[in-house]
Amino acid sequence: MIAIHNSPLGFHPRWIAYCEERRIPYKRVNCHATDIIEQLRGCKALMWHHGQSDPRDILIARQILSSLEHAGFAVFPDFRTAWHFDDKVGQKYLFELLDIPSPPAHVFVERVPALEWAAGTDYPKVFKLRHGAGSAGVRRVHNEIEARRLIRRAFGRGFPVYDPWDNLKERIYKWRLGKFRATEILKALVRFVYPPRFSMILGRQRRYVYFQDYIPNNDADIRVIVIGERAFGIKRWVRPGDFRASGSGRFSYDPADIDRDCLELAFASARKLGGSCLAFDFVRTAEGQPVILEVSYGFLKEGYDPCPGYWDADLNWYEVKFNPQGWMVDLVMGRLG
Repeated sequence: MIAIHNSPLGFHPRWIAYCEERRIPYKRVNCHATDIIEQLRGCKALMWHHGQSDPRDILIARQILSSLEHAGFAVFPDFRTAWHFDDKVGQKYLFELLDIPSPPAHVFVERVPALEWAAGTDYPKVFKLRHGAGSAGVRRVHNEIEARRLIRRAFGRGFPVYDPWDNLKERIYKWRLGKFRATEILKALVRFVYPPRFSMILGRQRRYVYFQDYIPNNDADIRVIVIGERAFGIKRWVRPGDFRASGSGRFSYDPADIDRDCLELAFASARKLGGSCLAFDFVRTAEGQPVILEVSYGFLKEGYDPCPGYWDADLNWYEVKFNPQGWMVDLVMGRLG
């Protein structure tokens, strides 16, 4: 029997619907409860779409899932799929170790070496916080003066994970696109007084800096999601007057916009990482080579419903309606034998 976290958010409702359609035995559990291990009696697997904005998930999801996997449980996401989730610093070292093509990244945990590097490197660079989704905490650094300012702050008062000004600008942008109601702008204004709880759990980001080499002349990025031996993707156009594509709300679902070499690199990287569900963000270097900016296991499910089909590992195209959350259940069932 599969246990599924009882939540109306994320992948959980579609996992439950898939199990009911296929008559797969499942049990709803509360992963936030202190007796979660007792709730799992009689189950052999747990599926939990934990996120970076729920403070309860931040505090205990990795610990519970890793404990279960250590004891022989089948879990989704498993360790190789999600230990590096929402951790750009961890991904830097992982990509380097596995020779996964990505823009060079530079991490410093001491102030003086960071300042020395800033004085000798070329610009622009991209500054990122290790946590954050939808381009949050990401900014272009044009020169040494800006880099030194960021470094001094990082080794001083630090940076909040949640920036109310960025959130307000983001909601106004989405409202202008017709994707948000005006009430979302009011909610953003309230956040100036009452920040979200997850930001209090993560605290201010300090005592480290992360810079990534800037890859110019990309008017879009490509996101390819690999689940098992199948993949699908979208092209995301950058925001007007910006360099960031994540969270732009401007997509193409045409499979012709998903380049073959990005698909090949996505499958190859997924095999190296050993994960069961991996979403890769691609841009191109000046030489035209695809590189991976970041990887995640989660994605906004509704944003990919219009995808007209998928590719298999041999890059054969199947133009058909598909259920990626169902694929995840099938992968877990496959581990149970």
